[in-house]
Amino acid sequence: MSPSVPPTDSLLKHFEGLEDPRTGYLIEHRLVDTVALTICAVVCGAKTWVDIEAYGQSKVDWLSTFLALPNGIPSHDTISRLFAQLAPEQLQARFLNWIQTVAQLSAGAVVAVDGKTLRHSYDRGQGKGAIHMVSAWAAENRLVLGQVKVDEKSNEITAIPELLKVLALNGCIVTLDAMGT
Repeated sequence: MSPSVPPTDSLLKHFEGLEDPRTGYLIEHRLVDTVALTICAVVCGAKTWVDIEAYGQSKVDWLSTFLALPNGIPSHDTISRLFAQLAPEQLQARFLNWIQTVAQLSAGAVVAVDGKTLRHSYDRGQGKGAIHMVSAWAAENRLVLGQVKVDEKSNEITAIPELLKVLALNGCIVTLDAMGT
């Protein structure tokens, strides 16, 4: 990324065109503000919607330097409802584009591709199996570059090529565990 473009400007530019799923006249918080707040909070360790709201409240002065926040920090319920409505593919594509502008991978960088089953993601009552994800981890940058959900009737082997297609890994060393071979 060019040193003349602050990362916060880049973040806003990458998410400005995100399709807003909300309708009606009761929209109090800009979509780009809520998404940027959430990304900043998660990068700083927030794990829940409540954590994201608390982060926003504690950093409101700093956040106000690059976010409009016309009605302050959204509540954790508002953030949760918004993210439940967002198209995950759009969000992931824009996030990956932003990451690739701020976190350059050097030639020879190690990217580990691995699958994990999300804890407590199954639902016996509904007959739903656990959610299995495949992620690409840039070891040097300590950053997840992307992830895809493994189809219920499939396995990691079919999800890995799908993940690698969306990542720009030219010159990187990609490692897989035995399941991916």
